Amino acid sequence: MAEVVAIKPAVADGPVLVSRDKGVLRLTLASPPANALSLATMAALQAEFDRVKADKSVRVIILAASGKVFCAGHDLKEMTAHRAEPDRGKAFFERTFAACAMLMQTIVRHPKPVIAEVDGLATAAGLQLVASCDLAIASHEATFCTPGVNIGLFCSTPMV
Repeated sequence: MAEVVAIKPAVADGPVLVSRDKGVLRLTLASPPANALSLATMAALQAEFDRVKADKSVRVIILAASGKVFCAGHDLKEMTAHRAEPDRGKAFFERTFAACAMLMQTIVRHPKPVIAEVDGLATAAGLQLVASCDLAIASHEATFCTPGVNIGLFCSTPMV
């Protein structure tokens, strides 16, 4: 039987469900409907990837999501809330994008193979998350999008 452990990040909007079955570690984004990459969600993922780096019992990591959206990208509600700060959110945005870049690089350089299991929309930083994995398995319901190109923006890390 698989062992199931819930990681509850500092804020309630970004849990990552962790389960293990033999040599397979499954990380499931569990904050539908958007499964957005809040700062807490990225920290939880980063901690789990770091934790299993040297764990010889883990042979492969599957990154999945609950709900109809794999990942809609950064948590825009969280980012918008920080615009009210005196620096208009600059410090928070810098922390968020640094955490995102570190997470993506961690996945790319991880010694274990990382497989994205996509069954829904992967857009913006969510697509970046998929592209950082070694392999992506997509269902017929999977869709991929880089919406920033519509306003002259593109992902700033080399994963997409």
